[in-house]
Amino acid sequence: MGQRIGIVGGGIVGVALARALAARGDDVTLLEKEARLAQHQTGHNSGVVHAGLYYAPDSLKATLCAAGRVRIREFCAEKGLPFREVGKLVVAVDDSEIPALNEIERRSRINGVPDLARIDDPARLHEIEPHAAGVAAVHSPHTAVTDYSTITEAMAQDVRAAGGRILLGHDVTGMSHENGRVRVHTPAWDDVFDRVIVCAGLHSDVVAGLVGGEASPRILPFRGEYWELAPQRTHLVRGMIYPVPDPRFPFLGVHFTRGVYDTVHVGPNAVPALAREGYSWRRWSAKDTWESLRWPGAWPLAKQHWRMGVDEISASLIKRRWYRKARRFIPELRMSDLTRKTAAGVRAQAWGRDGSLLDDFAVDRVGPVILLRNAPSPAATSSMAIADHVIAHHL
Repeated sequence: MGQRIGIVGGGIVGVALARALAARGDDVTLLEKEARLAQHQTGHNSGVVHAGLYYAPDSLKATLCAAGRVRIREFCAEKGLPFREVGKLVVAVDDSEIPALNEIERRSRINGVPDLARIDDPARLHEIEPHAAGVAAVHSPHTAVTDYSTITEAMAQDVRAAGGRILLGHDVTGMSHENGRVRVHTPAWDDVFDRVIVCAGLHSDVVAGLVGGEASPRILPFRGEYWELAPQRTHLVRGMIYPVPDPRFPFLGVHFTRGVYDTVHVGPNAVPALAREGYSWRRWSAKDTWESLRWPGAWPLAKQHWRMGVDEISASLIKRRWYRKARRFIPELRMSDLTRKTAAGVRAQAWGRDGSLLDDFAVDRVGPVILLRNAPSPAATSSMAIADHVIAHHL
């Protein structure tokens, strides 16, 4: 029998770790505070299986995304789960965006994005996305979409079949060291483990504090909101139409994604959430907001990105501003095509004391406790590869 390992967090990364550890013979218990798995970042995203276009070469994001997308595709084929290669077109709307597009192409080729194509002919661009506007693009035909909540549940079935336990409704409120092991506490239960792995997403810094982990990086929650295209207008988008990211800003900007069930989403934006689980403007926490404002990195971040913040918040509150952002890529778009806002997601973005936003995946360790401190997109794509990395390098 292997080690007794506890995992805190029932998103796709936590469940992927539980699956890998149970398969190798460890005694695994996963603790999730919600009544179901995949209730936060995993279940509130656009379902994209990323091919690795944006990430700095040799970063963990680049290497684990490349390995992870293959694993996700194979897992979906094995389990009969939905997986569609709809393709992604990253579009330069005008000549000013060509240098940044060149950088995306350079990174993509180093990262081994399969069958990547550079497009400098608008006629060829329109063969791929007939309604898109642009002067050039890069096309990733194997970028796919899936249903990460369904994948998480299928992984959980494998955990249980291998003898692992998944305990729902178990909110971890304390951890203490005992002779080189870790006692984990919930309001109604506690147990001792040889190792604990924390995959707590939006609460990763809070749980890290339970075992004396560094206060930095903190989690700054950013909400990403989506509009949905009217069903009769989804023909405007065949796959995915993405902007060329502005290197001055940490987020991509509004884009179009045809999901695995054929709905087309327009978004997400990136607005500061007023709570760690602030899925709308109506959900706020004075405690969470105050903790963000008093963090030393708050004012350096605000000074650097306040213009972007004002722009994103105004587009969140004023539909016409959102529409104008989206219409740059599809001139035929009408404001009435944006029919309703769908369920938003909240990104657990790690940030440092100096106001910098962490870009790469980050893993820390405090004695027998391993802490995933930053696991934003493409963490779902990379989930199985992240599990392999943690097991190989941190256990």
